[in-house]
This record gives sequence, structure tokens and C-alpha cells, in this order.
Amino acid sequence: MKQQFVSKWGAFALLVFFAGLSLLFIGRFFIIQSSGQTHGEDLVLKAAAQYERQYILDAKRGEILDRNGRVIAEDTQSFRLVATVDESLSQVGRKPIHVVDPEETAKVLAKYLNATEEQILERLLKPGAKQVEFGSYGRGLTYETMALIKEEELPGIFFYSDSKRYYPNGSFASFLIGYAKSDEVKDERTDTYKMQTTGQMGVEAYYDDILEGTDGYENYQADRRGYLLPGSTHFITEAKDGYNIKLTLDKTIENFVDDAMTRVYDKYDPQEMVVVVADPNTGEILAMSQRPTFDPNTRAELPKISSWLNQATEDTIEPGSTMKIFTLAAAIETNNWLPNAQYKSGQYKMPNSMRIVRDHNQVGWGTISFLEGFQRSSNVAIAYMMERLGTATFLEYVEKFGFGQKTGFITKQEASGVILKNNPQDIISTAFGQGSTVTPLQLVQAMTAIANEGVMMKPYIVDEIVDPNTGKVVEANEPTQLGTPISAETAQQVKDILASTVTVAHGTAKQFAIDNYSVAGKTGTAQIVNENGTYDWGSDEFLYSFLGMAPVEDPQLIVYVAVQKPKLEGVAGSTPVAEVFTSVMENSLKYLNIDPANTVTAETTKLEQYVGQTVAAVQPQLESLGLDVSIIGEGGTITAQYPAAETAIVLGDRVFLQTDGPTVLPDFTNWSLRHILTFEQLANLNLVPVGEGYAVSQNVEPGTLMTSRTPVDILLQTPQEQYMNSEASTEQATDEETQQVAEPETSDEQQ
Repeated sequence: MKQQFVSKWGAFALLVFFAGLSLLFIGRFFIIQSSGQTHGEDLVLKAAAQYERQYILDAKRGEILDRNGRVIAEDTQSFRLVATVDESLSQVGRKPIHVVDPEETAKVLAKYLNATEEQILERLLKPGAKQVEFGSYGRGLTYETMALIKEEELPGIFFYSDSKRYYPNGSFASFLIGYAKSDEVKDERTDTYKMQTTGQMGVEAYYDDILEGTDGYENYQADRRGYLLPGSTHFITEAKDGYNIKLTLDKTIENFVDDAMTRVYDKYDPQEMVVVVADPNTGEILAMSQRPTFDPNTRAELPKISSWLNQATEDTIEPGSTMKIFTLAAAIETNNWLPNAQYKSGQYKMPNSMRIVRDHNQVGWGTISFLEGFQRSSNVAIAYMMERLGTATFLEYVEKFGFGQKTGFITKQEASGVILKNNPQDIISTAFGQGSTVTPLQLVQAMTAIANEGVMMKPYIVDEIVDPNTGKVVEANEPTQLGTPISAETAQQVKDILASTVTVAHGTAKQFAIDNYSVAGKTGTAQIVNENGTYDWGSDEFLYSFLGMAPVEDPQLIVYVAVQKPKLEGVAGSTPVAEVFTSVMENSLKYLNIDPANTVTAETTKLEQYVGQTVAAVQPQLESLGLDVSIIGEGGTITAQYPAAETAIVLGDRVFLQTDGPTVLPDFTNWSLRHILTFEQLANLNLVPVGEGYAVSQNVEPGTLMTSRTPVDILLQTPQEQYMNSEASTEQATDEETQQVAEPETSDEQQ
């Protein structure tokens, strides 16, 4: 009985224990079910985290374009290499989706990536990783490299579409445009690493924040193998691409500059070169380049370049005799210019000083007029002029012309230059370009006042900034006047005198003359301070420059060229400068369709508003005025016109009328490059001009209906090239006729 009693109590105790345990589990279950938490952790969030996936949608970095919409910098498609290294992600009996043999995989990948086997293997064997990337050497892969790796059929190796910064024009304006560099950074939202592109210099760095854009994210729920869970949510936050920046830069003029600079750089081996081209009427910078330069795609040349500054804006020079332009302008404006008065050239003793000012030939040219002195670039003439002008008045005009002040150009470290004011001797030296320092861009800015009837224009490089996500223009820049340091009458006198330095027999700028165009400008020769604080001396040790404009009657371009320490080998210091200037100025004026004969006197007419009217009604009206008319589209109702309404246009020029529908390709013969590019942009075609000057042939027949962006090659030649080709054809035809006369025909039997 006792034993039976104990057994019953034991069974009862066990029943109570297990019943209590069950109640505890059930209670705990209901508590967790109702609260969703345990030990302070949110189980719902913890479970969701096991299935939650987030994928970065890369934003496209904004494009940098020239004034005609041609690409200077853009993101282009590339590929990113990823390896799955967790064996559990592969299913038994199926093809493995993880890296099976890390050593062999590393060996194969090393053939295609810029990395060693050891570096790759270290990534593949990363402890605890499920998927790995390969940093900078696994990103930015070309399609060709990606295809070659795929052919190896390596298990666990995958590719994602990516992008990299691409500069299709190579070293084109590289110190102005700059470059953007990709680095691996951690994304806090996804706790993963990604490549972020950041501007390092130039426009890329200055506008990095708005070029960068904002990445998007794709959120979804998936199982451990990455498959989407049925009924799960799927959210996408779209990426916002960076803003596009349209510059005032003209790709064609920049190419003229780069081609001329490369020729001179290779020929004379100078230490440095800089060229700036501007529109004096607006202040727009059309080209800006320097040597040595670099290709922003590879940046291989950068370690060899001692200075990474944009020489036009971030570094200073002693301007040499180009500064005399503005000393002359100040003297004329204040009635202190006596062109026919005489002075003794050769040397000038500064007041209250032992310093002697000497002319560049050391001995002068005897007693000559101040006009001749200026044409010969006499320092002594300027020193005597300063006696009448006065140092205080001169410094007042130095400030009016913007020297010693930043121009406000887009750069994070623009130089302002230093104008010496401590004593009269330094101020007199400044008047002929020695001692004080300026930037090339300040010289160009001041020159706009001479070219633009006394009105000085602010130089600028950004035309507009556009949000590609909405198409909205978020910033549009307009020409800005900086005051009138001199009158229009003074500006005209200065232009005439500068033009005489090119045309008179004793002028220092004779080498800068251009056929069919009048040129005005001033040469400069400046000494360069060495590391010891003293000046280098010798014909191969100077900075040679020229600041000029053309045509003189109505200046359309200002071009500044500086060549530092060229190897002259018997030629004048101005020779390499002139080779750049004349090439750039002549080609650019022809490209802009500036007719030297009609610069001022050509008859013009003002266009009306033609949008909404029909081509049938407008075309005869325009042709009766002596205008050429180009129709874009099928030729019905006009939807756009170029030039715009109220624009004054020279008779004989071309008007573009845009309509709906596909475009019939015209005969481009004798079209200028400017007109070809306008037609391309309005018609949304892919025209590929080759050469300079005017169109002579095209590879697609006129009259072809263009329904796609198939490239159309258009050959351009300068008038000189056309003449030479014509002469060669004539000579060849004459030779063939002579040969036919000299060699009698033979019969079949004789043959």
C-alpha cells in the first residue's frame, strides 16, 4: 500500500510539473505573440531582417557638355565583378553558384584584373562572407573584359552593370574640366561598400555636389538563396541623376587650340603654355588649355606634371608688354597721350632712384615719336608717359581694369595677382609689365573693354545647369557687364594703335597678321623669377605672349597665348606664339562664319516669329530676302526656328525651320561647320564632320529620308585645301591628256 501511495504521488508530481511547464510555454507564447518582443528584442523586425534585401540603384553622374550639347564628360556603361563564396547557397545536385576552387579562380581572374592572385584570393577567402566584391580593380570593367571572364565559366562569378566616368576627347581642356575619381565607400543604409565618384579638380570638383546625384534603393524580401518570397513587398526608391552642366566652351575651337598647342609644344619644347579664347561681346570662354596636359581617363601623365594648377586662373605671371595696352588706354582716357610728341629712346632713369629702364634692344632707336615707341614696344616710352599720367591715376585704372582682384571664375583657388604700390619705381615697372603679377584671365577680361567699346565683360564658362530628371533649367548665366573703365572713343583709339603694331614695318606684332582678317594686339616678353628669387636671363628663359583680337572693325574673338621658355634655336621669341595665335584665330573665325569683308557693312534683316505658320507660307518670304532656308521634318507647320525671332541676320545666311516628321538629308556642300552642327541638333541626327572649313562631300546621298541616327560622315575642307585639290586635279587631267597624245592608240592585233 505504501509503495502504491508513493507511486501515485510521484505520478501526480510529474503531472503537475509538466502541466506547469506547458502552461509556462503557452503563456510565454501568448506574451510573445501579443507583444512581438523577447528579451527586449523586436522579433518581427529580427525576422524581417533575415529576409529583407536592399539593393543600391546607382545615380548617374551629370554630363558636362559644350555650348552645342556635345559631350565632354559622361558616365558610360561598365561592369562590376562579384563573387559568391558561401557554399550553403548552392543546392545539392544542381550547378554550383559559389566559388568552388578559390585558388584556380584567383589564378584565372588575375589575367584580366589589375590585381595579383594573392589580392584576389584574399577577397575570396574572406571569413564569414557570403558574397564579396573586389574594390577598384573589380569595377569599371569594359564589356570586352567582362565577356572574356564569362567565357572562362567560373562558378560563383557574376557581373552587375555599373558606370564609370569617361572623357571622349582625351586631354581636351583637361585642367579646366578636371577629372572625377572613383573610391570605395561604405553605404550606411545597406551596410555594404560601393564605388563613389568624386570630382578632384576643375569643373568636376567645383560642381561635384550637383554632378553627383542621389542613389536610389530597391527593397524586397527573399530567401537565403536570393529568391523573391511569394506575396512579399517590393519597394523602389528611384535614383536621381546629377545635374548636367552646359559650358560656354566650344568643342571645335578647343580642338583648334589643342591641335596648334600640340604642334608648337612638340616643335619648341617649352616649359609651359597657356591659351585662352573668349567672346569679347559676352565674356564667354570658348576655349582654355595648357601644356603640359593629361588624359583624364588614365591620368598617367599627372605624376610628371609639377604644377596641377589651371594656369589661366590659378597661377600668376608678370604680364610683360601686354600690360602696356591698359597703360595706353589710361593715358588716352585722361588726355595724357601725345602720339606725335618726341622722346629719346634707349634708357630712362627712374626719379629718386638708381634704377634704369632700358628698351628691349638696350640702345633704343634714337629720338622717335611716342606712337612709334609704342609700336616698337618701348619701355622707355611708357616710363615717360607715366610722368604725365601719374602713378595715382595709373593705379586707379589698374583697379578699374580688374587687376589685383579675382574675376569670380569657377575655381576653388583663383589667384588675384599682386600689384606693387610701395614706391613709384615699382608702379612705373608695372606700367610696362614687370614686377606686379596678373593672371591670363585678368588680361582677357581687361581686353574685353578694349574690344567692346569700353564695356568690360565678366568672363564665365557655365552657360546653364539642367536637371535631367525634370528637364528644368536650374541655373542660366547671362553676360555680365563690369563697368566701363574707358569710353568707346578711347577703346577705338587703342584698337587702332594695336592694329598698327601688326601692320607697320617696325611693329613688334608683324608675325601675327592673318590673311583677310585685321588683327589688333600686343606682344609681351617677361622675365621669370627662379627659385632663388632672381630673374632668369636669355632668349630661351623668357615668357613670350600675345594678347590680340580680330577682326579689328568688330572684334569677335580675343585670344591670349603664352609660351614659357621655348627652345628657339635661332627664331624670334614671338614665333612659337604667333604659330599658335594665327592658327587658332583664323580657323576659329572661319568656323564661326565671320566674313571679313562683311563684318560691319553687311546688310542685315530682323527675323519675325514664324512658329505656328506653315513652311509653304514662310519659305518664299525668307528666300525673297536673300536668305537660304533649310527645312527639318516633313515641311508642314513650323514648330521651332533658328535663329530666334527678333534676331538680326546677315542677308545670304541660313535660317532653319523645324517641323514634325522625319527629315530628308540635304546637300551639305559649302555648308559651314556651324550650320552643320545647328542642323544636327535640331534634326536629332548623328552628323560626323571631318576636317575644317566648308563641306565638300558626304557619305549619304542628299534626299535620303533619315529615320534613324545612322552616322553621316561629312568631309570639310578649307578654301585653301579646296584650291590645292582643284589645282592637283587639273594637273592630273593635263598629264593624262598629254600621255594620251604622246601614246598612239594600238589595235587589238598589235596588242
